[in-house]
Amino acid sequence: MNFSQRLAADAGLIEARLLSALEGRADQPVTQAMRYAVRGGKRLRGFLVLEGARMLGVPEARAVSAAAAIEALHAYSLVHDDLPCMDDDDLRRGQPTVHRKWDEATAVLAGDALQTLAFELLCDPALGSAEVRMALVAGLAKASGIDGMVLGQALDIAAETVGRALTLEEITALQAGKTGALIGFAAEAGAVIAGADPDPLRRYAAALGLAFQIADDLLDVTGDEVQAGKRLHKDARAGKATFVSLLGLEGAQARAAALVAEAEAALACYGARADNLRSAARFSIERRA
Repeated sequence: MNFSQRLAADAGLIEARLLSALEGRADQPVTQAMRYAVRGGKRLRGFLVLEGARMLGVPEARAVSAAAAIEALHAYSLVHDDLPCMDDDDLRRGQPTVHRKWDEATAVLAGDALQTLAFELLCDPALGSAEVRMALVAGLAKASGIDGMVLGQALDIAAETVGRALTLEEITALQAGKTGALIGFAAEAGAVIAGADPDPLRRYAAALGLAFQIADDLLDVTGDEVQAGKRLHKDARAGKATFVSLLGLEGAQARAAALVAEAEAALACYGARADNLRSAARFSIERRA
């Protein structure tokens, strides 16, 4: 399969695994909200798990629970980010956000439950030995917590109150946590499951994560809200510094392209086996949503 076909096929596998994990749960608004939150999306993080595993000889059936775990964690982060106390968004993936479709309390609880579901999925014996599963749990906890995504989000919120625009170095550090940490876990997870050296994938992910965030900043300026499925131009209205405001439109595009080249170069040791991961890096800055 080429990249587009593989991304679509993996999205179906991951969504099926997520929905199967929610089968048989109490039929309450919170579980309905969880199912709603995990539907749709690009599934790029889950794809990185599965493609990294396949490249290293691990069947996708063995790795799919880890792919579903990162997508459950990502879905939780989106549900909470959309809340009025955070980014205050009404639209996600072209649909009402969870707190708009239900209410704020249900959204908070659905996000909490998706976070814990992620770690439940990482306990699946199919992923490998207890040591492998513990490494995955520890990796996701670090990437999503105060050393990763949560810290990045906290820095982003704090940036709105510092009374000055952040520097390029500060924004880069912020986004390494907010966006890059989960992408880093996703890219390395296949190597963890395979018992392989994760360093090339770690270097790939570092460049990919930053390119992905620069692309988000570009989309906020140049994108179409219908295609994006969410409200755009928020950063400009809020007066927030972004890669675009600091580097300019062409400068941000050039920096994103250079990072994609860096990500591709990190995969040299894998040869043609990494072609879909190279395509994923290019997709990260060519996407329209």
